[in-house]
Amino acid sequence: MTIRLGVNVDHVATLRNARGEAYPDPLEAARLAIASGADGITIHLREDRRHIRDSDVFLVRAGIDRPLNFEMAATNEMLNIALEAMPNACCIVPEKRTEVTTEGGLDVIGQHNSLRPIVARLRAAGIRVSLFIDPDPAQLVASAEIGAGIVELHTGAYAHGKDGELARLQAAARQCTELKLECHAGHGLNFANVAPIAAIPEVMELNIGHFLIAQAVFDGLGPAVQQMKSLMLAARA
Repeated sequence: MTIRLGVNVDHVATLRNARGEAYPDPLEAARLAIASGADGITIHLREDRRHIRDSDVFLVRAGIDRPLNFEMAATNEMLNIALEAMPNACCIVPEKRTEVTTEGGLDVIGQHNSLRPIVARLRAAGIRVSLFIDPDPAQLVASAEIGAGIVELHTGAYAHGKDGELARLQAAARQCTELKLECHAGHGLNFANVAPIAAIPEVMELNIGHFLIAQAVFDGLGPAVQQMKSLMLAARA
């Protein structure tokens, strides 16, 4: 089975917002990423709007011909925006105003009662639902129990070299199959560390953003996306 690449264009918006200009345009970046081999686009509308803006959500949704993955906190505000924008998928992530980036997986067990109705509303609207979680067996079971069809395994600890983390991710991916959950992965992946994750046969999609936007400064976004996709496909083959 092949593997898909979702490109997160949040940090194109970060660069735009640094000067308050209209450029660089996240939609233009999304289109270029798709032309270079991306299978989908991810954007995260944070509660503090530090990069992606509300208008970006609708412009990117209407302006691309590949699936849009909308990362969101589990709040009524974000639920309502998702139901209006109707992305192909919503990935529910933990969010803290003070964090630089998402620092860990969602506590599905602890937030079971608040997450279940949000998952149900999104699914009823025909939106695929993913939960961003650590590769923890209990969190995987809880994700299946509340009706999520997808989990995205947090690869941050692996990317930072934590011992045993690759084995944890491999075991979690196998458990996804047992629970009938589609398995995605992402966070902190780059050219040097992506191959072992892409080689996990149960992983169907990787979502990668910050590294690709940073690498684009040197190589251009198109070549960076092409190189990442090539490494992923080679690892899977």
